Amino acid sequence: MKVGLFFGSFNPIHTGHLIIANYMATQTDLDCVWLVVSPQNPLKNKASLAGDYDRLTMVRLAIDDNPALQASDIEFGLPKPSYTIDTLTYLQEKHPTYEFALIMGGDNIATLHKWKNYEQILNNYEIYVYQRPEYDLGELAEHKNVHVYEAPLMQISATYIRKCLREGKSIKYLVSDKVMEEIMAGHLYQ
Repeated sequence: MKVGLFFGSFNPIHTGHLIIANYMATQTDLDCVWLVVSPQNPLKNKASLAGDYDRLTMVRLAIDDNPALQASDIEFGLPKPSYTIDTLTYLQEKHPTYEFALIMGGDNIATLHKWKNYEQILNNYEIYVYQRPEYDLGELAEHKNVHVYEAPLMQISATYIRKCLREGKSIKYLVSDKVMEEIMAGHLYQ
């Protein structure tokens, strides 16, 4: 089985994430996509994150009707901060018959050279890149293991959603109804 790993803070998960995950699961050679909720991205500030399990719950609620998508908390039990190469190594040991591939935006492939052991990732795993018009993909996009897709994109960010919530503005249609209900019930980001 070929599994696409879509890592993210998902703080919160929004419609843009869902469109990309579904596109990769249904319009590429991937069998499914795991949305890997990262407890701490080494390049992001942890202070702005909702709780790990709150974000995992929102991902599960957002994708519960799509059998091609699965929520993963695999990084919750790994050392912090989370490094992609460590997670990939752990997953490969746990699921030796699976083939794992990374899903990332064009902004990430352009900065992949800053990641821990990026050469090992690039040489041993396929990388599915969804192009973002405002980013130059850089020279690593030419690597044989990198596949660039013109996935449909939405100009939505979790930062914008959190700002709307703090200001008491509507987030309807930016997140699924179930995620919006969870945010309101848990008073998240407010």
